[in-house]
Amino acid sequence: MVSSTLAAPAPRNGTLVSIGIIGALFFIFGFVTWLNGPLITFVQLAFDLDEINAFLVPFAFYLSYFFLALPSSWILKGTGMKKGIALGLFVMAVGAALFGEFTLRRWYPGALGGLFVIGAGLALLQTAVNPYISILGPIDSAAQRIAVMGICNKIAGILAPIVIGALVLHGIGDLSAQVAAADAATRETLLDNFAATIHLPYLAMAGILVLLAVGVVFSPLPDIEASKVNASSGDGASRSLFAYPHVWLGALCIFMYVGAEVMAGDAIGTYGNGFGLPLDETKFFTSFTLTAMLLGYIVGLIVIPRFVSQERYLSYSAVLGLLLALGAYLTTGYVSVGFVAALGFANAMMWPAIFPLAIRGLGALTEKGSALLVMGIAGGAIVPQLFAWLKQSYDFQLVFLLLMAPCYLYILYFALRGHRAGMHD
Repeated sequence: MVSSTLAAPAPRNGTLVSIGIIGALFFIFGFVTWLNGPLITFVQLAFDLDEINAFLVPFAFYLSYFFLALPSSWILKGTGMKKGIALGLFVMAVGAALFGEFTLRRWYPGALGGLFVIGAGLALLQTAVNPYISILGPIDSAAQRIAVMGICNKIAGILAPIVIGALVLHGIGDLSAQVAAADAATRETLLDNFAATIHLPYLAMAGILVLLAVGVVFSPLPDIEASKVNASSGDGASRSLFAYPHVWLGALCIFMYVGAEVMAGDAIGTYGNGFGLPLDETKFFTSFTLTAMLLGYIVGLIVIPRFVSQERYLSYSAVLGLLLALGAYLTTGYVSVGFVAALGFANAMMWPAIFPLAIRGLGALTEKGSALLVMGIAGGAIVPQLFAWLKQSYDFQLVFLLLMAPCYLYILYFALRGHRAGMHD
Protein backbone atom coordinates (compact mmCIF):
# COMPACT_ATOMS: atom_id res chain seq x y z
CA MET A 1 0.00 0.00 0.00
CA VAL A 2 1.18 3.49 -0.75
CA SER A 3 1.94 6.35 1.57
CA SER A 4 -0.74 7.32 4.04
CA THR A 5 -0.10 11.02 4.40
CA LEU A 6 -3.46 12.50 5.31
CA ALA A 7 -5.00 15.74 4.31
CA ALA A 8 -6.61 17.76 7.06
CA PRO A 9 -9.79 19.68 6.41
CA ALA A 10 -9.41 23.39 5.98
CA PRO A 11 -10.06 25.45 9.12
CA ARG A 12 -13.67 26.49 9.50
CA ASN A 13 -15.19 29.16 11.72
CA GLY A 14 -17.90 26.67 12.60
CA THR A 15 -15.58 23.89 13.76
CA LEU A 16 -16.14 24.60 17.46
CA VAL A 17 -19.90 24.75 16.89
CA SER A 18 -19.74 21.40 15.10
CA ILE A 19 -17.70 19.88 17.94
CA GLY A 20 -20.28 21.22 20.42
CA ILE A 21 -23.17 19.64 18.52
CA ILE A 22 -21.39 16.31 18.20
CA GLY A 23 -20.48 16.52 21.91
CA ALA A 24 -24.18 16.87 22.75
CA LEU A 25 -24.88 13.79 20.64
CA PHE A 26 -22.20 11.84 22.49
CA PHE A 27 -23.89 12.85 25.74
CA ILE A 28 -27.08 11.24 24.43
CA PHE A 29 -25.16 8.12 23.35
CA GLY A 30 -23.67 7.80 26.80
CA PHE A 31 -26.91 8.24 28.69
CA VAL A 32 -28.78 5.66 26.61
CA THR A 33 -25.92 3.17 26.34
CA TRP A 34 -24.93 3.13 30.00
CA LEU A 35 -28.47 2.52 31.15
CA ASN A 36 -27.83 -1.12 30.19
CA GLY A 37 -25.92 -1.89 33.40
CA PRO A 38 -28.74 -0.98 35.81
CA LEU A 39 -31.26 -2.34 33.28
CA ILE A 40 -29.77 -5.81 33.80
CA THR A 41 -30.71 -5.53 37.46
CA PHE A 42 -34.11 -4.05 36.58
CA VAL A 43 -35.21 -6.73 34.10
CA GLN A 44 -33.98 -9.58 36.27
CA LEU A 45 -36.53 -8.58 38.91
CA ALA A 46 -39.27 -7.08 36.72
CA PHE A 47 -39.44 -10.09 34.38
CA ASP A 48 -38.40 -12.66 37.02
CA LEU A 49 -35.32 -13.82 35.09
CA ASP A 50 -32.13 -15.70 35.78
CA GLU A 51 -28.78 -14.00 35.10
CA ILE A 52 -28.32 -15.55 31.65
CA ASN A 53 -31.62 -14.14 30.39
CA ALA A 54 -31.06 -10.80 32.14
CA PHE A 55 -27.78 -10.46 30.20
CA LEU A 56 -29.79 -10.53 26.99
CA VAL A 57 -30.13 -6.77 27.60
CA PRO A 58 -26.59 -5.93 26.40
CA PHE A 59 -26.76 -8.85 23.95
CA ALA A 60 -29.79 -7.45 22.09
CA PHE A 61 -28.53 -3.88 22.33
CA TYR A 62 -25.00 -4.43 21.03
CA LEU A 63 -25.85 -7.14 18.50
CA SER A 64 -27.85 -4.58 16.54
CA TYR A 65 -24.58 -2.84 15.68
CA PHE A 66 -23.33 -5.95 13.90
CA PHE A 67 -26.39 -6.26 11.68
CA LEU A 68 -27.06 -2.60 11.04
CA ALA A 69 -23.69 -0.84 10.82
CA LEU A 70 -23.11 -1.69 7.15
CA PRO A 71 -26.68 -0.79 6.09
CA SER A 72 -26.13 2.44 8.02
CA SER A 73 -23.21 3.33 5.77
CA TRP A 74 -25.46 2.83 2.73
CA ILE A 75 -28.18 5.01 4.30
CA LEU A 76 -25.65 7.76 5.04
CA LYS A 77 -24.54 7.76 1.41
CA GLY A 78 -28.08 8.72 0.47
CA THR A 79 -29.01 11.02 3.32
CA GLY A 80 -25.74 12.75 4.10
CA MET A 81 -24.43 13.05 7.63
CA LYS A 82 -26.85 15.64 9.00
CA LYS A 83 -30.06 13.93 7.90
CA GLY A 84 -28.58 10.56 8.80
CA ILE A 85 -27.89 11.73 12.35
CA ALA A 86 -31.47 13.04 12.63
CA LEU A 87 -32.82 9.72 11.33
CA GLY A 88 -30.73 7.82 13.88
CA LEU A 89 -32.15 9.92 16.72
CA PHE A 90 -35.69 9.28 15.48
CA VAL A 91 -35.08 5.51 15.31
CA MET A 92 -33.77 5.63 18.88
CA ALA A 93 -36.96 7.43 19.92
CA VAL A 94 -39.07 4.65 18.42
CA GLY A 95 -36.99 2.05 20.27
CA ALA A 96 -37.32 3.88 23.59
CA ALA A 97 -41.09 4.07 23.20
CA LEU A 98 -41.26 0.35 22.34
CA PHE A 99 -39.12 -0.62 25.31
CA GLY A 100 -41.27 1.40 27.70
CA GLU A 101 -44.53 0.01 26.31
CA PHE A 102 -43.50 -3.65 26.25
CA THR A 103 -41.95 -3.39 29.72
CA LEU A 104 -45.23 -2.02 31.00
CA ARG A 105 -46.90 -5.13 29.55
CA ARG A 106 -44.06 -7.30 30.95
CA TRP A 107 -43.39 -8.96 27.59
CA TYR A 108 -39.65 -9.51 27.60
CA PRO A 109 -39.14 -10.34 23.89
CA GLY A 110 -40.85 -7.06 23.00
CA ALA A 111 -38.70 -5.14 25.48
CA LEU A 112 -35.57 -6.68 23.98
CA GLY A 113 -36.88 -5.70 20.55
CA GLY A 114 -37.12 -2.11 21.76
CA LEU A 115 -33.50 -2.23 22.92
CA PHE A 116 -32.49 -3.67 19.54
CA VAL A 117 -34.21 -0.74 17.79
CA ILE A 118 -32.42 1.74 20.09
CA GLY A 119 -29.16 0.03 19.15
CA ALA A 120 -30.10 0.31 15.47
CA GLY A 121 -30.48 4.07 15.80
CA LEU A 122 -27.18 4.27 17.63
CA ALA A 123 -25.50 2.19 14.92
CA LEU A 124 -26.53 4.81 12.37
CA LEU A 125 -25.35 7.62 14.63
CA GLN A 126 -22.04 5.96 15.49
CA THR A 127 -21.33 5.21 11.83
CA ALA A 128 -21.79 8.90 11.08
CA VAL A 129 -20.28 10.81 13.98
CA ASN A 130 -17.14 8.75 14.78
CA PRO A 131 -15.51 9.27 11.38
CA TYR A 132 -16.91 12.81 11.38
CA ILE A 133 -15.11 13.83 14.56
CA SER A 134 -12.00 11.88 13.48
CA ILE A 135 -11.62 13.83 10.23
CA LEU A 136 -12.86 17.21 11.47
CA GLY A 137 -9.19 18.06 12.08
CA PRO A 138 -5.78 16.40 11.64
CA ILE A 139 -6.16 12.66 12.14
CA ASP A 140 -2.97 12.48 14.23
CA SER A 141 -4.81 14.45 16.93
CA ALA A 142 -8.15 12.70 16.41
CA ALA A 143 -7.81 10.87 19.74
CA GLN A 144 -7.78 14.25 21.47
CA ARG A 145 -11.06 15.31 19.84
CA ILE A 146 -12.66 11.96 20.52
CA ALA A 147 -11.52 12.31 24.13
CA VAL A 148 -13.63 15.47 24.39
CA MET A 149 -16.54 13.44 23.02
CA GLY A 150 -15.76 10.73 25.53
CA ILE A 151 -15.96 13.20 28.40
CA CYS A 152 -19.45 14.18 27.25
CA ASN A 153 -20.33 10.48 26.87
CA LYS A 154 -19.08 9.46 30.30
CA ILE A 155 -20.60 12.38 32.19
CA ALA A 156 -23.93 11.17 30.81
CA GLY A 157 -22.97 7.60 31.66
CA ILE A 158 -22.26 8.57 35.27
CA LEU A 159 -25.63 10.28 35.50
CA ALA A 160 -27.65 7.47 33.86
CA PRO A 161 -27.38 4.87 36.66
CA ILE A 162 -27.99 7.59 39.27
CA VAL A 163 -31.13 8.80 37.49
CA ILE A 164 -32.58 5.34 36.90
CA GLY A 165 -31.53 4.36 40.42
CA ALA A 166 -33.52 7.25 41.87
CA LEU A 167 -36.55 6.98 39.57
CA VAL A 168 -36.85 3.22 39.12
CA LEU A 169 -34.50 1.16 41.30
CA HIS A 170 -35.03 2.96 44.61
CA GLY A 171 -35.50 0.36 47.34
CA ILE A 172 -34.95 -2.57 44.99
CA GLY A 173 -33.30 -4.62 47.74
CA ASP A 174 -36.38 -4.42 49.97
CA LEU A 175 -38.69 -5.03 47.00
CA SER A 176 -36.73 -8.13 46.01
CA ALA A 177 -37.18 -9.50 49.54
CA GLN A 178 -40.93 -8.73 49.45
CA VAL A 179 -41.31 -10.49 46.11
CA ALA A 180 -39.47 -13.55 47.38
CA ALA A 181 -41.78 -13.80 50.41
CA ALA A 182 -45.08 -13.00 48.64
CA ASP A 183 -47.76 -15.39 47.41
CA ALA A 184 -48.27 -15.80 43.66
CA ALA A 185 -50.96 -13.12 43.25
CA THR A 186 -49.18 -10.53 45.39
CA ARG A 187 -45.92 -11.33 43.65
CA GLU A 188 -47.40 -10.54 40.22
CA THR A 189 -48.91 -7.29 41.49
CA LEU A 190 -45.60 -6.18 42.95
CA LEU A 191 -43.74 -7.01 39.74
CA ASP A 192 -46.36 -5.32 37.55
CA ASN A 193 -46.08 -2.14 39.60
CA PHE A 194 -42.28 -2.27 39.53
CA ALA A 195 -42.15 -2.80 35.75
CA ALA A 196 -44.51 0.15 35.23
CA THR A 197 -42.09 2.57 36.90
CA ILE A 198 -39.84 2.62 33.82
CA HIS A 199 -42.63 3.38 31.33
CA LEU A 200 -42.82 7.15 31.82
CA PRO A 201 -39.03 7.75 31.87
CA TYR A 202 -38.65 5.96 28.53
CA LEU A 203 -41.58 7.81 26.98
CA ALA A 204 -39.97 11.07 28.10
CA MET A 205 -36.69 9.91 26.57
CA ALA A 206 -38.47 9.16 23.29
CA GLY A 207 -39.94 12.66 23.21
CA ILE A 208 -36.56 14.28 23.88
CA LEU A 209 -34.94 12.24 21.11
CA VAL A 210 -37.59 13.36 18.60
CA LEU A 211 -36.98 17.01 19.55
CA LEU A 212 -33.23 16.51 19.14
CA ALA A 213 -33.74 14.96 15.71
CA VAL A 214 -35.65 18.04 14.59
CA GLY A 215 -32.98 20.27 16.14
CA VAL A 216 -30.19 18.55 14.21
CA VAL A 217 -32.00 19.06 10.90
CA PHE A 218 -32.06 22.83 11.50
CA SER A 219 -28.59 23.03 13.09
CA PRO A 220 -25.50 24.57 11.39
CA LEU A 221 -23.78 21.16 11.40
CA PRO A 222 -21.96 20.91 8.03
CA ASP A 223 -21.51 17.80 5.92
CA ILE A 224 -17.93 16.64 5.42
CA GLU A 225 -16.90 14.37 2.56
CA ALA A 226 -14.58 11.76 4.03
CA SER A 227 -13.09 10.91 0.64
CA LYS A 228 -11.57 14.41 0.44
CA VAL A 229 -10.12 14.72 3.94
CA ASN A 230 -8.97 11.19 4.80
CA ALA A 231 -7.22 10.20 1.60
CA SER A 232 -3.88 8.52 1.18
CA SER A 233 -1.63 9.54 -1.69
CA GLY A 234 -2.74 6.45 -3.55
CA ASP A 235 -6.45 6.80 -2.86
CA GLY A 236 -8.37 5.47 -5.77
CA ALA A 237 -5.83 2.78 -6.58
CA SER A 238 -7.95 0.29 -4.70
CA ARG A 239 -11.68 0.22 -4.04
CA SER A 240 -11.67 -2.76 -1.70
CA LEU A 241 -11.29 -2.78 2.05
CA PHE A 242 -9.30 -6.01 1.66
CA ALA A 243 -6.41 -3.81 0.50
CA TYR A 244 -6.31 -2.25 3.98
CA PRO A 245 -5.62 -5.02 6.53
CA HIS A 246 -5.31 -2.52 9.36
CA VAL A 247 -9.03 -1.75 9.22
CA TRP A 248 -9.93 -5.45 9.61
CA LEU A 249 -7.53 -5.81 12.51
CA GLY A 250 -9.05 -2.63 13.91
CA ALA A 251 -12.57 -4.07 13.71
CA LEU A 252 -11.45 -7.06 15.78
CA CYS A 253 -9.75 -4.65 18.18
CA ILE A 254 -13.03 -2.73 18.59
CA PHE A 255 -14.76 -6.09 19.27
CA MET A 256 -12.27 -6.88 22.03
CA TYR A 257 -12.31 -3.36 23.44
CA VAL A 258 -16.11 -3.02 23.64
CA GLY A 259 -16.37 -6.49 25.16
CA ALA A 260 -13.92 -5.43 27.88
CA GLU A 261 -15.61 -2.05 28.34
CA VAL A 262 -19.08 -3.55 28.80
CA MET A 263 -17.71 -6.15 31.21
CA ALA A 264 -16.20 -3.39 33.36
CA GLY A 265 -19.24 -1.12 33.06
CA ASP A 266 -22.44 -3.11 32.64
CA ALA A 267 -21.39 -6.38 34.29
CA ILE A 268 -19.81 -4.80 37.37
CA GLY A 269 -23.11 -4.96 39.30
CA THR A 270 -23.39 -8.69 38.67
CA TYR A 271 -19.71 -9.05 39.55
CA GLY A 272 -20.37 -7.34 42.89
CA ASN A 273 -23.39 -9.55 43.50
CA GLY A 274 -21.04 -12.51 43.20
CA PHE A 275 -19.52 -11.41 46.52
CA GLY A 276 -22.97 -11.07 48.09
CA LEU A 277 -22.93 -7.26 48.03
CA PRO A 278 -26.44 -5.73 48.38
CA LEU A 279 -28.50 -4.76 45.32
CA ASP A 280 -29.05 -1.25 46.68
CA GLU A 281 -25.29 -0.72 46.35
CA THR A 282 -24.44 -2.69 43.21
CA LYS A 283 -27.01 -0.75 41.15
CA PHE A 284 -24.64 2.26 41.31
CA PHE A 285 -21.40 0.41 40.48
CA THR A 286 -21.58 1.31 36.78
CA SER A 287 -21.21 4.97 37.77
CA PHE A 288 -17.90 4.15 39.49
CA THR A 289 -16.50 2.62 36.30
CA LEU A 290 -17.63 5.61 34.26
CA THR A 291 -16.12 8.04 36.75
CA ALA A 292 -12.80 6.27 36.22
CA MET A 293 -13.34 6.51 32.46
CA LEU A 294 -14.00 10.23 32.78
CA LEU A 295 -10.68 10.66 34.58
CA GLY A 296 -9.01 8.62 31.86
CA TYR A 297 -10.42 10.86 29.16
CA ILE A 298 -9.18 13.98 30.95
CA VAL A 299 -5.66 12.53 31.22
CA GLY A 300 -5.75 11.46 27.57
CA LEU A 301 -6.93 14.90 26.52
CA ILE A 302 -3.93 16.45 28.26
CA VAL A 303 -1.17 14.10 27.09
CA ILE A 304 -2.27 13.09 23.53
CA PRO A 305 -0.61 13.99 21.20
CA ARG A 306 1.41 16.59 23.11
CA PHE A 307 3.47 14.12 25.15
CA VAL A 308 2.67 10.70 23.72
CA SER A 309 1.21 9.39 20.46
CA GLN A 310 -2.25 7.83 20.41
CA GLU A 311 -0.83 4.42 19.48
CA ARG A 312 1.73 4.48 22.31
CA TYR A 313 -0.93 5.53 24.83
CA LEU A 314 -3.12 2.68 23.58
CA SER A 315 -0.35 0.18 24.37
CA TYR A 316 0.04 1.61 27.89
CA SER A 317 -3.72 1.35 28.40
CA ALA A 318 -3.76 -2.30 27.32
CA VAL A 319 -1.00 -3.22 29.78
CA LEU A 320 -2.78 -1.33 32.57
CA GLY A 321 -6.04 -3.12 31.77
CA LEU A 322 -4.31 -6.49 31.99
CA LEU A 323 -2.76 -5.63 35.38
CA LEU A 324 -6.07 -4.35 36.80
CA ALA A 325 -7.93 -7.46 35.63
CA LEU A 326 -5.30 -9.56 37.40
CA GLY A 327 -5.71 -7.39 40.52
CA ALA A 328 -9.47 -8.01 40.47
CA TYR A 329 -8.83 -11.76 40.38
CA LEU A 330 -6.35 -11.71 43.26
CA THR A 331 -8.61 -9.74 45.64
CA THR A 332 -12.17 -10.04 46.92
CA GLY A 333 -15.17 -7.93 47.91
CA TYR A 334 -15.11 -4.17 47.53
CA VAL A 335 -11.38 -4.15 46.72
CA SER A 336 -11.93 -6.50 43.78
CA VAL A 337 -14.87 -4.39 42.60
CA GLY A 338 -12.58 -1.36 42.87
CA PHE A 339 -10.11 -2.97 40.48
CA VAL A 340 -12.96 -3.65 38.02
CA ALA A 341 -14.13 -0.03 38.28
CA ALA A 342 -10.55 1.16 37.73
CA LEU A 343 -10.61 -0.65 34.39
CA GLY A 344 -12.65 2.33 33.26
CA PHE A 345 -9.48 4.44 33.42
CA ALA A 346 -7.57 1.91 31.30
CA ASN A 347 -10.42 1.62 28.79
CA ALA A 348 -11.07 5.34 28.43
CA MET A 349 -8.70 6.22 25.59
CA MET A 350 -8.98 2.94 23.71
CA TRP A 351 -11.84 3.84 21.39
CA PRO A 352 -10.40 7.33 20.71
CA ALA A 353 -7.11 5.73 19.68
CA ILE A 354 -8.34 2.60 17.88
CA PHE A 355 -10.90 4.30 15.62
CA PRO A 356 -8.67 6.89 13.90
CA LEU A 357 -5.78 4.40 13.63
CA ALA A 358 -8.07 1.88 11.95
CA ILE A 359 -9.63 4.28 9.40
CA ARG A 360 -6.36 6.06 8.60
CA GLY A 361 -5.85 6.56 4.86
CA LEU A 362 -9.11 4.91 3.72
CA GLY A 363 -10.22 7.91 1.66
CA ALA A 364 -13.41 7.11 -0.25
CA LEU A 365 -13.74 3.91 1.76
CA THR A 366 -13.89 5.76 5.09
CA GLU A 367 -17.65 5.27 5.52
CA LYS A 368 -17.46 1.53 4.76
CA GLY A 369 -14.42 1.13 6.98
CA SER A 370 -16.19 2.97 9.78
CA ALA A 371 -19.20 0.71 9.38
CA LEU A 372 -16.92 -2.32 9.67
CA LEU A 373 -15.50 -0.92 12.90
CA VAL A 374 -18.96 -0.19 14.28
CA MET A 375 -19.88 -3.82 13.57
CA GLY A 376 -17.12 -4.70 16.03
CA ILE A 377 -19.26 -3.16 18.79
CA ALA A 378 -20.98 -6.57 18.82
CA GLY A 379 -18.21 -7.54 21.24
CA GLY A 380 -20.42 -5.88 23.85
CA ALA A 381 -23.03 -8.55 23.11
CA ILE A 382 -20.80 -11.62 23.02
CA VAL A 383 -18.26 -11.20 25.82
CA PRO A 384 -20.73 -10.38 28.65
CA GLN A 385 -23.03 -13.19 27.53
CA LEU A 386 -20.09 -15.60 27.75
CA PHE A 387 -19.51 -14.29 31.27
CA ALA A 388 -23.14 -14.92 32.24
CA TRP A 389 -22.98 -18.47 30.87
CA LEU A 390 -19.59 -19.52 32.17
CA LYS A 391 -20.06 -18.14 35.69
CA GLN A 392 -22.86 -20.67 36.16
CA SER A 393 -20.26 -23.46 36.15
CA TYR A 394 -16.97 -21.80 37.11
CA ASP A 395 -15.69 -19.25 39.61
CA PHE A 396 -16.91 -15.85 38.41
CA GLN A 397 -13.59 -14.13 39.16
CA LEU A 398 -11.65 -16.67 37.12
CA VAL A 399 -14.13 -16.37 34.25
CA PHE A 400 -13.80 -12.59 34.36
CA LEU A 401 -10.01 -12.79 34.12
CA LEU A 402 -10.01 -15.40 31.34
CA LEU A 403 -12.33 -13.25 29.25
CA MET A 404 -10.59 -9.93 29.88
CA ALA A 405 -6.95 -11.00 29.47
CA PRO A 406 -7.22 -12.01 25.77
CA CYS A 407 -9.04 -8.74 25.03
CA TYR A 408 -6.24 -6.62 26.44
CA LEU A 409 -3.50 -8.75 24.89
CA TYR A 410 -5.02 -8.29 21.43
CA ILE A 411 -5.45 -4.55 21.98
CA LEU A 412 -1.75 -4.44 22.89
CA TYR A 413 -0.90 -6.23 19.61
CA PHE A 414 -2.96 -3.75 17.59
CA ALA A 415 -1.27 -0.81 19.33
CA LEU A 416 2.22 -2.15 18.69
CA ARG A 417 1.90 -3.72 15.23
CA GLY A 418 -1.63 -4.27 13.96
CA HIS A 419 -2.44 -0.65 13.17
CA ARG A 420 0.54 -0.53 10.77
CA ALA A 421 -0.42 -3.65 8.78
CA GLY A 422 -0.22 -2.79 5.09
CA MET A 423 0.80 0.81 5.81
CA HIS A 424 4.03 2.23 4.40
CA ASP A 425 5.18 5.65 5.56
